Amino acid sequence: MATTTTQSKKPVRVWVDGCFDMMHYGHANALRQAKTMGDVLVVGVHSDAEIAKNKGPTVMKEDERYAAVAACKWVDQVVPDAPYNTTVEILREYDIDFCVHGDDITTMADGTDCYQAVKDAGLYRECKRTAGVSTTELVGRMLLMTRTHHSKRHSNGGSSIASINSEDLGSFSTTSSRRSPPRRTTVSHFLPTSKRIVQFSEGLEPKPSDRVIYVDGTFDLFHVGHVEFLKRAKALGDFLIVGVHDDQTVNAIKGSNFPLMNLHERALSVLACRYVDEVIIGAPYSVTEDILNKEYTVHVVAHSNTVTEPDLDGKDPYELPKQRGIYQIIDNPNSTITTDGIIERIIDNRMVYEERQKRKNAKATLEQEKEAEEKLHARN
Repeated sequence: MATTTTQSKKPVRVWVDGCFDMMHYGHANALRQAKTMGDVLVVGVHSDAEIAKNKGPTVMKEDERYAAVAACKWVDQVVPDAPYNTTVEILREYDIDFCVHGDDITTMADGTDCYQAVKDAGLYRECKRTAGVSTTELVGRMLLMTRTHHSKRHSNGGSSIASINSEDLGSFSTTSSRRSPPRRTTVSHFLPTSKRIVQFSEGLEPKPSDRVIYVDGTFDLFHVGHVEFLKRAKALGDFLIVGVHDDQTVNAIKGSNFPLMNLHERALSVLACRYVDEVIIGAPYSVTEDILNKEYTVHVVAHSNTVTEPDLDGKDPYELPKQRGIYQIIDNPNSTITTDGIIERIIDNRMVYEERQKRKNAKATLEQEKEAEEKLHARN
């Protein structure tokens, strides 16, 4: 009998750590790149206290940030309360082969490099930082109320994906690691014909016996409320299709400078979620016959237990699935976490900061006035 002399190689374990505040597709892209360098991706997420000490207050609470990272389809394990300073010891504790970070420097409160120790030990790798997106950039859009980030419509009336980089979408539609075969999420572009004209990957197809679920929305500032909703929607069946509305539709319904993230950014955030099987980019605000039957037979159209704004013609966007008895409300315990709520946190934090600065400046002014008075008194 032949003896097996070869043994399967140990899976390469990769470490990434960070704040992951208001987790966006830039974060997800870093995790995607890191996963391709190994087999198992372990992500350390810093606590609120660690971040406050080294960087300042967060927008999202630590439990919300832990959940957001866990929902990313490239993540295999989350380590809560990871130290801000990445050490060789933490890598050894979790049997890590090397850590990965973007090609920018991150420093501690005292100005030292957070990754110096692992760099010196030869346990550091870099991935490309995603340009054009950051938590700071998103906060700026909220405070400045700009709309320059919105994408444009095609002249034929369809939703534009001209701003969507096909390489990004192709990358975001797969869960492949260094050795494992890819699991793909389908990407579709919706036009009035409801025909899939752009498909960036081969994608999963539902089996004939699968129960197909459809949900739609803006998915702006993709957060744990969205994650829990999608998780519960997926639990209603086997194959989850998510329609993402275009910028013009969202702005017409919500007004102001909404959406805060453009179609490109929102679609990539949804694509990164582990519960999603297919994304329709530029889905109509009202559920149509084409949505229900053109590509797949949709068995359930689900919506969260939040207020539904009527379409521009005043009609209920879910009128058709309700008539057919396939509409279902999802009771989402995280429905209190909303895009509007996140904006309020930003405004509240800004007001606290501005109030603190006012007090500090007022104190400095009083001290200067007192000093001037004392000098004048001394002269007399």
